[in-house]
Amino acid sequence: MAERQPGARLGPKEILRQAGLTPKRSFGQNFLIDPNVTRAIATVCVREGEQGRAHVVELGAGTGALTQALLARAERVVAVERDRDLVPILARVFADEVAAGQLEIAEADAQSVTMAGLLPPRENKPETIVRVLCGNLPYQITGRLLQRAVEQSDDLDRVVFMVQKEVADRLVAKPGSKEYGALTVFTRAAFDVRRAMTVSRHSFLPPPDVTSAVVELTPVRPPRARETDLFRALVKAAFGMRRKTLRNCWTELAGERLKEAAAEAGISLDLRGETLDVTDFARMAKAMET
Repeated sequence: MAERQPGARLGPKEILRQAGLTPKRSFGQNFLIDPNVTRAIATVCVREGEQGRAHVVELGAGTGALTQALLARAERVVAVERDRDLVPILARVFADEVAAGQLEIAEADAQSVTMAGLLPPRENKPETIVRVLCGNLPYQITGRLLQRAVEQSDDLDRVVFMVQKEVADRLVAKPGSKEYGALTVFTRAAFDVRRAMTVSRHSFLPPPDVTSAVVELTPVRPPRARETDLFRALVKAAFGMRRKTLRNCWTELAGERLKEAAAEAGISLDLRGETLDVTDFARMAKAMET
C-alpha cells in the first residue's frame, strides 16, 4: 500500500505566525520543523505492509508536522494535545481527515491518557491491527511518559519516542556501563529498545540545547519482569547507592532473608547493582516474595 499524499499545508513556523503564537516554554514545546525527520519517524512508527492496519496515538501533536507524516501511512491517528491554543488549529488544518474519520484530535494531558481507551481492543482482530504509541516528548516529563508506556505495554505493539540523546543512551545501555541505571531496567522490563536515529537540534523550533534521538520500543511478551512494588524497591535501592555492594543496598529491604533470597536467585551480594540485568532483579524479587 503506497503512502497517501496529503495536500500542501503550511509549515509549523507559518502556522504559528498566522495564529500569533510562539512556543511555550512552560509546556516544553520544541516543534519539529524538518519534513525529512517527520517522514523518517513515521516510517519507524508504521512499517512497510502495515499502512492499512496501523492505529497510532501521537502524544503532543503540536502544529501537526508529525501528524501529517503519520496520516500518510497509518489507517487511523489519534492526536493528543493539551495546549488549547493548538487544538483548534489542528482541527482546522486537518479538517478533511477528521471528517473522514482517519484522525481524532483529543485535548488531553499526555501523562494521563490511557491507550486502551484510544486504540482498538486487542480482541478485535488482534492479528491485523498494529497499535502504535509515538511522540516528540517534552524533556521534563520524559521519565513519566516512559513509565506510562511501560504500564500500558500490554495494549501496544510498538512505541516510538523522540527523547534527549542522553536518555536514549541510558535506554540502550548495557549492564556495567555508566549510562546503565534504574531507567534502563524499568524500561527494558517491558521492552526491547533500539535507537532508530539521532536528530539535530536545528530540526526544531526553537532549537533545544541538546541533540535528540528517536528510540523504538518493542514490547516483550511476556515481560522480562512485572513492576511490583518489591521489584521497583530493589532496583531503586541498587542504583541509589551505585558504589555500594548489593549486600549494603538491600539489607534494609530484606533483613535476615537477604542471604537466603540471594542464594535462591543466584546473585552474589558482593556485586554492585549496575552489573545486574533485568532478569536478575526479577529473580531476586521473586525469591523475596516466596
